[in-house]
Amino acid sequence: MRTARLDTYIGLMATNTLSDVSNQLADAVAAASKSLVTVKGRARQPASGVVYAEGLVLTANHVLERDEDLTIEDSGGTSLAAQLAGRDPGSDLAVLRVAGLNTPAASAAAGPARVGQITLAVGRPSSSGPMASIGIVSYVGGPLRTGRGLTLEQYIRTDATPYPGFSGGPLIDASGAVLGITTTGFGGAALAIPHELAWRVANTLTEHGTPKRGYLGITSQPVRLPPGAAQETGLLIVHVEDDSPAAKGGLLLGDIVVSLDGQPAGDTDDLLRLLTGERVGKACSVEVIRGGQPQKVEVTIGQR
Repeated sequence: MRTARLDTYIGLMATNTLSDVSNQLADAVAAASKSLVTVKGRARQPASGVVYAEGLVLTANHVLERDEDLTIEDSGGTSLAAQLAGRDPGSDLAVLRVAGLNTPAASAAAGPARVGQITLAVGRPSSSGPMASIGIVSYVGGPLRTGRGLTLEQYIRTDATPYPGFSGGPLIDASGAVLGITTTGFGGAALAIPHELAWRVANTLTEHGTPKRGYLGITSQPVRLPPGAAQETGLLIVHVEDDSPAAKGGLLLGDIVVSLDGQPAGDTDDLLRLLTGERVGKACSVEVIRGGQPQKVEVTIGQR
């Protein structure tokens, strides 16, 4: 039978453990808040943003309802004018340039989010200070069709509550490092754009103002592949544009595209997802079925 002294000791250990976890999470929010700003780009509720590089703020595209008269407010309450560097509706991300911003850049997590990982959604929707909610990473997946023929490569789903104004703020781990950028721009669900993808899109927007979207120069339609194939469908080429990357690479009318750069291309959305980012300007292997036989051709992806 346990003694009263042992019960007291076990109770103290449990209390201390909970207290340590609580303090660690509070420290994580405090660390992340150093790079957190309020974004004012719409008439209603302000939103949040993350300083991801010197003088650059990453936020959600849907919270910027205008291209001009944009401001941010740093953690000290200083209001600064911001310029739109670029936006990408497909990933619901936008970048703002802010002159005179002395806020440190956020630290990205060392690895990708993991299902079951404890996470915190953090926002600064007003000058009263940061807010946070706790949850877990409930799903990491993709692609996600976002409308207008666009596809998000990967996303994080969390059950942390995205309070009004949290969009554009970070989803962080227990150390305060950024796992992703929170958004409710895809139907209101609590999603986050993984930090690796968000940073990559942000760099492209900073440099070019718009995301790099590639093209092959083909018109295609989905067709069912023969039984025993590695995937159910491919894309039958019904037209090849003159002087296009496809034409220069040797793609032909009647070819059935089954993969690009080693990734399955079973339908148009798959192909659009693959024709983005770092593949633009890159020579990629395109696997096709030609005359009933598999064949590979090399095509340098153009930019739309």
